[in-house]
Amino acid sequence: MPRVEFTSHLKKHLDCPPQEVPGETLRDALEAVFETNPRLRGYLLEDHGALRKHVMVFVDNQVISDRIGLQDQLSRDSRVFVMQALSGG
Repeated sequence: MPRVEFTSHLKKHLDCPPQEVPGETLRDALEAVFETNPRLRGYLLEDHGALRKHVMVFVDNQVISDRIGLQDQLSRDSRVFVMQALSGG
């Protein structure tokens, strides 16, 4: 099953340990994570379901391409890493 991990910055706000979850797409995997941690949804997604502006997600060390539908494909061995992007100057 794909493994979803979170940056330590998110862990300061919510308990979000790494999880192995079912899913063929990023959306599937995140929905499985939200089932065990519903508060995390508000940190990662906007009201209409797209990633928030300052959230970055990598699948197998590559930045995802679909920030709105989250339809990037996952394999059984995929590693998903979720982090808050830094901005400003």
